[in-house]
Order: sequence, then C-alpha cells, then structure tokens
Amino acid sequence: MAQDRQQLLANVSSVVVKIGTQAVCDAAGRLDPRIIDGLASDIAALQQARGIKVALVSSGAIGAGVAKMNLPKRPRDLPMLQATAAVGQSLLMNMFAAAFGVHNLHAGQILVTRDDFENRLRYLNLRNCIHALQACSAVPIINENDAVSVDEIRFGDNDLIAAHVTNLIRADLLVLLSVVDGLLDERGKVREVVNEMDSQVMQLVRPEKSARGSGGMSGKLIAAGTVKTAGEPVIIANGKSPGILRRVLAGEPVGTLIVPPAKRLSSRSRWIGLTARERGSIVVDAGCAAALRDNKSLLASGIIRVGGDFEPGDPVVIVDEAGQTVARGLSNYSREDVEKIKGHKSRDFAALLTSENYYDEVVHRDDLVIYT
Repeated sequence: MAQDRQQLLANVSSVVVKIGTQAVCDAAGRLDPRIIDGLASDIAALQQARGIKVALVSSGAIGAGVAKMNLPKRPRDLPMLQATAAVGQSLLMNMFAAAFGVHNLHAGQILVTRDDFENRLRYLNLRNCIHALQACSAVPIINENDAVSVDEIRFGDNDLIAAHVTNLIRADLLVLLSVVDGLLDERGKVREVVNEMDSQVMQLVRPEKSARGSGGMSGKLIAAGTVKTAGEPVIIANGKSPGILRRVLAGEPVGTLIVPPAKRLSSRSRWIGLTARERGSIVVDAGCAAALRDNKSLLASGIIRVGGDFEPGDPVVIVDEAGQTVARGLSNYSREDVEKIKGHKSRDFAALLTSENYYDEVVHRDDLVIYT
C-alpha cells in the first residue's frame, strides 16, 4: 500500500494545503510561530527540491483575533466574528510573511467570498491571480473574507474553500491539516486508505470539533468528497507533526489517503458540477433522465416541472421524478421560458416564445455534468 501511495504522489506538481485554526494555534489559542515556520520550511523545500507549486488555505484569523482581544471564547454573532477576523488577519499574514521571507518567498494574501467562486468571470480572475503569484516566488495564502462576509456569501468553512481552490487550479493533491492523525476507525486507529465515500466512512465521524475552529471531520470529508469526485486525491493528516508536508509528498504512510476515480473532470465541468450554486431545478421524466445519462442534451419535451428563479446561463440542477440528481448544467433559457416550452418539441418554440431566436436544447450536452 505504501508503494501505491508513492506511485500516486510521485508526479504531483501542484498542491493545495489547508491548515485549520487549532493546528496553527497553540493551546492558549494564539498563533504558534513553530507551526507556521515549519509549514513555510516544508513548502519552500517542496518548491525548491521538486518544483511543486503550493497554494495555502489558512484558518486562524478569527482564532488569532479572539486571543489578541482577550475574549473568553469564539463569538457567535456575525459582527463580532467580523471584528475578530479583522484584528487577527493582519497578525496571521505578518507571521506568514516573516516565515516565508527566510526562504526568499513572498506571502500573497487572497481573501475570498462565495461569490468569487460562483461568478464565472471572478472565478477565472481568481485562478489567474493564484497562477501569477506562483510564477513570481510567492505563496498564495487564501482565507475567507470574514470581515465583510455575511451568511448569504460566506462558506463558513475553509475546508470547503480549499476543495474549491483545488478544483479551480486543478491541483494534483489536496492536503487537509488538522490536529488528528487522520480519519480514525472504530478502534481509534488511523484508517490509512479510503476508496469510497460511503455511509460506513461517514459513520466514523465523531461529533466533536474544536472550540476555536468552524469545521470538524465531517467538513473535511465533505470537502474531500468534492475533490475526489473531480478526480484528485486527498490526504487528511496532523498539522502539528514536524515535517508533515514533506512526509506526505514523499509517500510515507501518514494520515488518511482518499483515493480518486480514474476519470478527471475538466476545469469547466468542475465549476458547473461542483462549485457553482444552482439557481433553480428542472424535473424530468424517466425517458429524459435515461437520455441524459446516455450523454444527450436536455430537451424541453422531457421536462415535467421547473423550480427556482434562474436566467439564461445560470446553473440548474436536473432531477428525476424520484428526486435523484441526474445532472447539473447551464440553462439556455430563463425559468419563465422553460415553463412555456416544457413538454413541447422544438418546432413549437417559435409560437410559444416571444423571441424568434431560440435554442433546440434547454441545456446543451457541452454544458452538462452527468451524475451516474
């Protein structure tokens, strides 16, 4: 199994690393210089020895702010979370800048909200920014923009942000660093390999999470499932273990390896199927669902019901009559127009729609991601 892991990681050239609040802070909740210095040393060594490009998703801003402001615990209300993030973010970045500076690397701060991933233009701009930083001896350090985020535009979990960044730049590996050695089985031992993200795996999740963090093993497995679906491996490991990144990339049997399928999704398919939040839903009959699974486009004749509020170009989820997700895709029509043409052949569209120009397909095959 160790040899298989080494083979899987041998050709890795791009990695996204996420480190959690509890891992990057000490027992008192303050940023731990030893952890940050060690992480910077590992990243520098990987870049210099193997040319591996690293993007870092780091929690800790709120935790650092809580400690700096001498608060008894992590706030629950959004304004205070924003305030502690504003105080803590500069502390976090200053420490990373000093740690990377020792290795002649720059620290490039990127603060994101959900909108940066769901808006296609901003999504591509974010990808270009990360690539540009990596091309000029800088390590992108990504965090949620907690100081301005509200519930409608926030993730609330850097594990999920790390998963979306992995899919954004099509990194070869996602490493999630926590304070546990990996996913623990019923006996409390690390499960070295996960091949399928099934109910048995999810039952291993323990309900507890840290007082300063916002995630937990459940969030890590959800994030890992997103990356696995896209076709990339994920490793969950202990961020307080010295030299952990170098050990992971050397193929040592540390942490839990989540093995991906052989097929890798394209960048566009990752955005449509795994990142963009759907604006509406389309329910299709059995014949249409079968045609979609046979790689056909979505035609109006097979549509039964429409939900949500979407415009042309918006992502929609397509489900069968049993409620099972069949596909996600980009609609050529608004909800209003789909309501008009559902159940009809394309030859009827000219009479049903106000525009003389129309598409034969409600969602073209090129804009669909099929779920088997």
